[in-house]
Amino acid sequence: MQHPRLFLIHGWGGSPQKDWMPWAKKAWEEKGFDVYLPPMPDTDMPKIDAWVGYLTTLVGELRPSDVFVGHSIGCQTILRYLEKQQGKVDKVVLVAPWFTLTNLENAAAWTIADPWLKSTMNFAQIIPKANTFVTIFSDNDPWVPYGENKTLFEQKLHPKIVTLHAKGHMTDEEGVSELPELLLEL
Repeated sequence: MQHPRLFLIHGWGGSPQKDWMPWAKKAWEEKGFDVYLPPMPDTDMPKIDAWVGYLTTLVGELRPSDVFVGHSIGCQTILRYLEKQQGKVDKVVLVAPWFTLTNLENAAAWTIADPWLKSTMNFAQIIPKANTFVTIFSDNDPWVPYGENKTLFEQKLHPKIVTLHAKGHMTDEEGVSELPELLLEL
């Protein structure tokens, strides 16, 4: 019997070695998953086509037992990928996902974020692609306005919403190198 596959997609400026990614990979491997944690292309200048194309190649054919976990821009990558696929996966968990951003450090950062913020997704095509969607927000994320994004995800995706207290953007910088709440969602 095949092990279920888990695809773990890091965020903008992230890597397989940063934040809670190494911890999550190890935790899920211990639970019997085949975990794929790729370094996403050009992580400091993420582009929709490059990231979605890379994920498409990595996954190959979707399996009903597949699980996708994304962080930040990795969440958008997963949603945009699923929008174009045939078939259905078991679960999608989105950590610090966003449709709106705030406090980006400069004009160059806004230029990178702009296509991700402005190009639309067809949620009527995305919703049927997973048995379950879960979002995990922090109530004090400096870049992802909590109330606004929570409401937008509720309206567009109808996920289970998990809210953590004072975890920021859930990165090493905020001291988040483990995210045990993720294990509860699988």
